[in-house]
Amino acid sequence: MGNSEQIRLAIVDDHRMLLGALTEWIRGAATDISMVAAVPTWPELLTHPSFPVDVVLLDLDLKDNIPVSLKLSTLKTTGVKTVLMSTYSEPAVVREALAAGALGYLVKSEDAAMIVEAIRAAAQGESYISSELDLALNAVDIGGAPKLSAQERRVMALYGAGEPVKAVAFKLGISEETAKSYLKRIREKYRVAGFDVGTKVALRKRAIKDGILLQGD
Repeated sequence: MGNSEQIRLAIVDDHRMLLGALTEWIRGAATDISMVAAVPTWPELLTHPSFPVDVVLLDLDLKDNIPVSLKLSTLKTTGVKTVLMSTYSEPAVVREALAAGALGYLVKSEDAAMIVEAIRAAAQGESYISSELDLALNAVDIGGAPKLSAQERRVMALYGAGEPVKAVAFKLGISEETAKSYLKRIREKYRVAGFDVGTKVALRKRAIKDGILLQGD
């Protein structure tokens, strides 16, 4: 991409310090990105003389009660590509944002170099999410159930059917410690997916719901 083809960028973030720092940083880091607007509120973006821009880096956590889906559809209609930034990385939030039309999603704790990558990807119409988020998103199937390995499914089925950990370990030919660590991992995967399977009863219910355990088992 030559310098003639500059990506016109606007940033919307209500933390003025962050806004200033990002502006400076992007100006220094990327000659192909031209920062045309840095504003703290949504209305200021829409009324900015340079609007519509090519890409908007939009803070998801603006306290303005305007649903992000509405912002995204407004930007889409004006032909603007959107990359969202947030302090949150809950898979449900990210998935919703991407489904509503965001091309990129960044967590504010991440390396600034990723911002430039995300802006460039969005300008090309490609989606961009960081590897950290990608992990969180892909730990979950579309139906909301986490992806378990075959062995994790076996452990969950046996334990959910009422077997004590010792028996689960014996049946699978693994140590009790290993069985426990599988259970811990299963619970962690469900927690990331937004389900609490901390008790044996809750775990059994999930195992039935997710088809790991048959109702009659």
